[in-house]
Amino acid sequence: MARARLQDVADRAGVSLATASRVLNGSARQPGAELVERVRSAAAHLGYVVNAQAQALARSRTGLLGLVVHDISDPYFSSIAAGAQAAAREHGRLVLLASTGRDPLAEREAVAAFAAHRVDAVVVAGTRWTREDDEALAAALDTYVSAGGRSVLVGQPVGGGSVVRPPNGPGAAALAEALIAAGQRRFVVLTGPERVVTWRERADAFAQAVRAGGGEVTSVRVDEFSRDGGYAAGDEVAALARDRAGGEPPCVFAVADVMAIGLIARLRELGVTVPGDARVAGFDDIPTLRDHVPALSTVRIPLEEMGRLAVAAAVDDAGADVVEVGYDVVLRGSTAR
Repeated sequence: MARARLQDVADRAGVSLATASRVLNGSARQPGAELVERVRSAAAHLGYVVNAQAQALARSRTGLLGLVVHDISDPYFSSIAAGAQAAAREHGRLVLLASTGRDPLAEREAVAAFAAHRVDAVVVAGTRWTREDDEALAAALDTYVSAGGRSVLVGQPVGGGSVVRPPNGPGAAALAEALIAAGQRRFVVLTGPERVVTWRERADAFAQAVRAGGGEVTSVRVDEFSRDGGYAAGDEVAALARDRAGGEPPCVFAVADVMAIGLIARLRELGVTVPGDARVAGFDDIPTLRDHVPALSTVRIPLEEMGRLAVAAAVDDAGADVVEVGYDVVLRGSTAR
């Protein structure tokens, strides 16, 4: 059986094509209640499927939001996505998701694809890179916004859109101060490529606070901002833990919880205990920490709330340009003395 057309609905209801379109495509200009009921009854009888593109034209919006994340398998981003989807439902919107594998070019392509599908707003969640790396994304967002779209960044700003700003520097500094107050003086910071802004913000603020508090800092270079990156750092950290000449165990700051989890896994394989031989702290307080042993010290940030705030900024024309997010330092068994 051929799919019912809008003209078929209009003919069965005894109305014009324009009237049927206004009723079924959500136009603000609706006919009387009796005509509306006739058109909807005819559509239901014929099994007519509404054309989403026609609806978007009638309403001047699609009801779709584009969400771009670096890695949906990372609990950091999946938590943000969960918050964004929950908020979108409350606002009568639907989220389309793109996961880019931490590729700046893939971010630009995702934004361009969402713009082509006429989404009402685009949310990009993730660390920023160098200015050169971000140029393509900034250009795509500017083009989209100039055509009437809205953009929101969860992280550092790019282009002229709204920003939901994680407390990377303040949270990392507060964690360092709490560990020093607990008596820790010897620290190791896992540092990564300079092009990864979140890594730099957290590591630099932590190291600066340690030195200001009279502690010492050793850096261990890590190539990946991930669980595998933390795992790969395990051998060097184990050597530092064993070479302590009777002093206290080092406290390692992994700038993301997933890195801390990978590091602890490798230390366990090497026979280095946490917190006995080395202490470890992370950042984010991802949901999977609930089942991690030892319980990980970290900086808790409201990941799902960040997703909700991003959607609120995307749908609210009067929203703030920058939304600062709070944090809590949580010391647990992984840094116990």
